Amino acid sequence: MALSNDRLLGKMAMLGVLDESYLSEIEKQGWKYCTGKAGSMDSQKVVAAIETAAKNEGVIHTGIYRETHSLYHAIMEAFHGVTRGQVQLGTVLRTVGLRFIVVRGNPYEKKEEGDWIAVALYGTIGAPVKGLEHEAIGLGINHI
Repeated sequence: MALSNDRLLGKMAMLGVLDESYLSEIEKQGWKYCTGKAGSMDSQKVVAAIETAAKNEGVIHTGIYRETHSLYHAIMEAFHGVTRGQVQLGTVLRTVGLRFIVVRGNPYEKKEEGDWIAVALYGTIGAPVKGLEHEAIGLGINHI
């Protein structure tokens, strides 16, 4: 049941969101993934952009609730990292500009462990004034 050191889902998601050259490593694992960008003062719009991309690219199946539910929790966990635990944006005059990646695969040696999903976010957060932001990063991982 050991987590395999050469199949670290979260690590590959973080590297993939930071540097696109790592996407080939994700592909070598046979994992599904999608990438994109989202920016808003409304956290719902960011969540919706990530969820829509994952569904449109076939990372999760649209009609299966547990997959959508797992993705939602991974997104929220990653968003907590970006927002330092306060998942509010516009109501406290903050905005984000993020790149994201959603990676789905089995990080364990045993196939029976099933798939997990990782969401990595990287970009900027700050006041809604150009130049008044700083870098932020977040990672969320959940089982499907």
